[in-house]
Amino acid sequence: MSQSEIDALLSALDSGEVDVEEIQEVDTSKKIKKYDFRNPQKISKEQLRTLEIIHENFGRYMQTFLTGYLRAPVKISILTVDQFAYSEFSNALSNPAFLSIIDFSPLNGQILLDISTNVIYTIIDRLLGGDGDARQEIRVFTEIELSLLKKMMQRIVIDIKEAWSNVIELKPILEKIETNPQFAQVVPPNETIALITMSLEISSVEGMMNICIPYILLEPVLDKLNTKFWFTTSTKEHTKEEIKVIRERILQTRVPLVAQLGSTHISVRDILNLSPGDVIKLHNSENNIADIKVGSNVKFKGEIGVINKKMAVKIVEVVKEGEIVNGK
Repeated sequence: MSQSEIDALLSALDSGEVDVEEIQEVDTSKKIKKYDFRNPQKISKEQLRTLEIIHENFGRYMQTFLTGYLRAPVKISILTVDQFAYSEFSNALSNPAFLSIIDFSPLNGQILLDISTNVIYTIIDRLLGGDGDARQEIRVFTEIELSLLKKMMQRIVIDIKEAWSNVIELKPILEKIETNPQFAQVVPPNETIALITMSLEISSVEGMMNICIPYILLEPVLDKLNTKFWFTTSTKEHTKEEIKVIRERILQTRVPLVAQLGSTHISVRDILNLSPGDVIKLHNSENNIADIKVGSNVKFKGEIGVINKKMAVKIVEVVKEGEIVNGK
């Protein structure tokens, strides 16, 4: 408090405008925080944040795969990451649904991946040659459609493995695809789950994708679900053996090497009038020096000559990175 506020308070006490007893009254009631026993908070905010990072990576992997697989623009983004009782998630599922049950070996349990049926109908239409924009009525999936979708989900499971690689080396397996939520009870109704809700947009069709991960499955790796561990493992140094293997592979890489003996400009009319025996004069560089390119970049300068009656180029200069070559 400032001095003027203190003086005003003292004068108010002297005049009786403020009662001393009122000031001395202290709220002795304890502050109580509500706790919902139906939805126990077993996963910390830090761990939920790490799950969000993992599935941001998964979304990018899946987006890249589906864009090429469906030959259509795909956009995936995370909406929410939270924890609920499994019953809250299962009661909200529609029927028919598209539920992928994925075994999360070596972790003990399965996760559920739920994709909105309107998005699935679009995927089916694209896979069967359509444009995927037409709205379709809700219907039961055929065996042929389920077979196509199963093949796609087996590929997406690989993206899940890659997204989790910084936390644990998973060996996920697509166990089955269910269209009836009643047959997809992976945990008891009151079990806590982490629910990652993502937006999935294919061309002009938008829907939701939910990833349900039971707490009992996450429990063995909860200590690794923190951002500090994540960034520590994501920036780990390579071992000497890994560096040696990388170096050997780079040294064995084959790249195109082209010696450009000269160049010229010629009109289309002259090209059309060319006949056997005609000679095209090249504008050779000064001192008979040729540019030697690796890929599209000039890396060396070479002197044009002959060895054993064969044309050859002798390297006489190394072009350093950033150096201007022939005014370019």
